[in-house]
Amino acid sequence: MTEQHQLDKLDRQILNILQDDATTPLAEIAERVHSSPATCQRRIRQMQNDGVILKQVALVNPTAVGRSLSVFVAVEVESQNPMLLDKFVRSLDKENDVVSCYEISGEHDYLLLVHAENMTSYHQLTRRIFTSDNNVRAFKSQFIMDFNKVETKITL
Repeated sequence: MTEQHQLDKLDRQILNILQDDATTPLAEIAERVHSSPATCQRRIRQMQNDGVILKQVALVNPTAVGRSLSVFVAVEVESQNPMLLDKFVRSLDKENDVVSCYEISGEHDYLLLVHAENMTSYHQLTRRIFTSDNNVRAFKSQFIMDFNKVETKITL
């Protein structure tokens, strides 16, 4: 788990702007936070180096790009052996349809978000990754009916 960083008011303002639109020009960010572009650029670079800003991305509508089947998958592993857990997580890195993987507490060990082209491609994915070879005891699929709120912003 990453350690918490002390963010001042300027850092928080910059982060809120970037979370709304990471393509906001540096000059506009500086104007909106009443600072210089050089200061803003230095703060952004420091937050990247410190792991506060993980990456800057575009949010894509899965349906618009041919991924019409979205699924939350709760996974229960067979063994808590750290090497086997690491192998399972690494196997997910190879799967483009798996967009998120969270290690969770409770009845299941992991929660995945999958955006698949269709049921056939999702079924093939389950055959590849939810096997005993990957230390999986059981998995439960919950199919997403509609996207009511999709957000990555953490308002600061």
